[in-house]
Amino acid sequence: MEIDHSQTRDMAATNCPTLMRKTDTNSRLSSLKCLIREVMADAEVATANSEVMEALSRLDDTLQSLPTFSHSPTSGVEASRTQKTNGLSPFSKESEPPLPSPPHILDDQLQKAVFTHSACNGDSNSNYDRLEILGDAYIELIATRLVWQKFPGIPAGRISQIRELLVKNDTLAGFAEAYGFDRKALVPANYSDQPKRWTKTKGDIFEAYVAAVILSRPAGGGYELAEQWLTSLWLPKLSGLGHQKASLRSKEALAQQIMARDVKLEYLEERQSIQKKGTGTQTFFIGVYLTGWGWTKRHLGSGQGSSKVAAGDEAARNALLNTSLITEITAQKRKHLS
Repeated sequence: MEIDHSQTRDMAATNCPTLMRKTDTNSRLSSLKCLIREVMADAEVATANSEVMEALSRLDDTLQSLPTFSHSPTSGVEASRTQKTNGLSPFSKESEPPLPSPPHILDDQLQKAVFTHSACNGDSNSNYDRLEILGDAYIELIATRLVWQKFPGIPAGRISQIRELLVKNDTLAGFAEAYGFDRKALVPANYSDQPKRWTKTKGDIFEAYVAAVILSRPAGGGYELAEQWLTSLWLPKLSGLGHQKASLRSKEALAQQIMARDVKLEYLEERQSIQKKGTGTQTFFIGVYLTGWGWTKRHLGSGQGSSKVAAGDEAARNALLNTSLITEITAQKRKHLS
């Protein structure tokens, strides 16, 4: 009996419109793979016909052996966004330097898992569910350390605010899209039609990628490599924040350690402030000086800032960091008070 393939295709298009309206071969294969996994997971199908299950299993094995499928976004909005970015970060300007190359994942199984949604492979070691949890923890730690080092002295609340800019879904999804991770993702058909869900998915894939980079190097070095990569991605965003002032408490701390009756701390302008062209802002230069405990206007520290208050607080903080100086002054204080 000769089969009319055109009728077969028409019937398939009628019964499976989601699959057949895709024009991209890889997208159709991705959808087929997800559909097969869903059918095989159905208990009624599994017990109804063993021959069908055997055939599905063989087909699934064949699909698994193929290279990682690409999932092209199906929503018009998402497709347009992909064309506009053209490999660039959505929050970067074309004049900015290109993104650094991502580290390679050295394990093939981890590589496939990073881009596989749990609906397409229920094995927790073959999809990104577990990986993204670990990657999220790594990213949080690396971001916290970077902000801590970049902006010394800022209060804990501000550290959390800046860190959130680096690790939120929109930021990570932007990186994932810029690197084309979204186009490698094996997800259910039309998954990108819901923007909020698709953003979360892209962020999860990026987190999973970070975890896989580290896990694929069991001999070591993976964490340092991931940290270098993420730092280079985040630094432009941090630079855009400008100078972050520390909590203005250093003056109070310095005074508590060395002040007493008839002792004076003076915050004096050490040189003329500088006006930044085109910004209307100024940089002030302040030094802190001690008179008392046998000294007259002894220099303790210097600082600079966008205001005299901020510059003075930095001067006090630098004085406190000079532990040998503070030890000498407090010893003199105890001697005079005894």
